[in-house]
Amino acid sequence: MSSIILLVFVLLLPLASSQTFHWGPCPSPQVQPNFQVEKYLGKWYEIEKLPASFEKGTCIEANYSLRRDGTIRVLNSQFYKEKVSTAEGTAVVRDTRESAKLGVSFSYFTPYAPYWVLTTDYTSLSVVYSCTSFLHLFHIDYAWILSRSPSPSAATVLYAKELLVREGIDISRMKPTVQNC
Repeated sequence: MSSIILLVFVLLLPLASSQTFHWGPCPSPQVQPNFQVEKYLGKWYEIEKLPASFEKGTCIEANYSLRRDGTIRVLNSQFYKEKVSTAEGTAVVRDTRESAKLGVSFSYFTPYAPYWVLTTDYTSLSVVYSCTSFLHLFHIDYAWILSRSPSPSAATVLYAKELLVREGIDISRMKPTVQNC
């Protein structure tokens, strides 16, 4: 068993440098009560994030819209290597009792990853968290501070960071996203 764990660790080690890797299971932060997807739709600018291998550019945005089948179209864009690249995915509300716990997938071949809205006022700020645990031995997590504006106030960003810390999320590797494009 220990050789299997070592092998998994060695195989995932290259990912750890571009992700936020921690020992132990995922934390269980509180999510936005009475989350309303319809009010969340539209464009959000990424203000700060924990490292993510799939986000290396600048001017990162996410645009959410409702599809006819009730799923949510997710269109992410970023400026990287002198061009705009996009990724389209699907978000679903997994349990209507906790509608702020969405699942997001960017491929038919991958399972839905957690996309938990910890807080939002729908008009200026959203704090999102995602975490995947591997055998409860370690986890890789992501966190995003999003805003309807590319340049929210410093107080707004501080509030979001304090919320993440209160919920047990390590933000020591959090970095701002350049939005002056």
